[in-house]
Amino acid sequence: MTEHIILLHGLWMRGFALGLLHRRLMEDGFRVHRFDYMSVAATQQHILARLRSGMAECAPEPVHLVGHSLGGLLALRACLEMQGLPPGRIVCLGSPLKGSAAARAFAGLWRGGEVLLGNNRMLLEQGFESWSGPREVGMIAGCMPIGLGAMLSQIHGEHDGTVAVEETRLPGLADHCVVETSHTGLLFSAEVARLSGQFLRNGRFDPAEA
Repeated sequence: MTEHIILLHGLWMRGFALGLLHRRLMEDGFRVHRFDYMSVAATQQHILARLRSGMAECAPEPVHLVGHSLGGLLALRACLEMQGLPPGRIVCLGSPLKGSAAARAFAGLWRGGEVLLGNNRMLLEQGFESWSGPREVGMIAGCMPIGLGAMLSQIHGEHDGTVAVEETRLPGLADHCVVETSHTGLLFSAEVARLSGQFLRNGRFDPAEA
């Protein structure tokens, strides 16, 4: 049976940034699609409607979501209820599911900061209290502290340069793991691609598995 993956990029990115991850997941046996959206200009309602429509087009085969940063937040938001969507799991890559301190600091620097965060500002800043949706969700966080967020604000504890590991530990996740890479590096890591495929098939990570 074919298993589909829809990849979602993060804030200020476009679909081409997902190219290497796309290829690696295809090599792992999945049918992979890139979901390109205007992360600042598009409304959240419009993004979610397009995403759900794309998922429904692949039914009844399983459709997994892999979202980087803001993309992971949008994936969870789209799947709070099944609403006739096909089955599948979600992997988030460095997504601040509990809300982003860096985004809050960026918005507070000057009025233009709020504009640059776009229509998904509140989702980025506040995140979720917990996850109780119908899909199993796995998180891969980074711990290499190199990135723009670390220059804009103080990030407490382990972080990937943009998102603190603690901001990724949302109650209700099926599994969570940390890899030694930066926020952007999550998209280019072979280990992250391997772990993503592993969770989508089995519902858990095993970082020690070769």
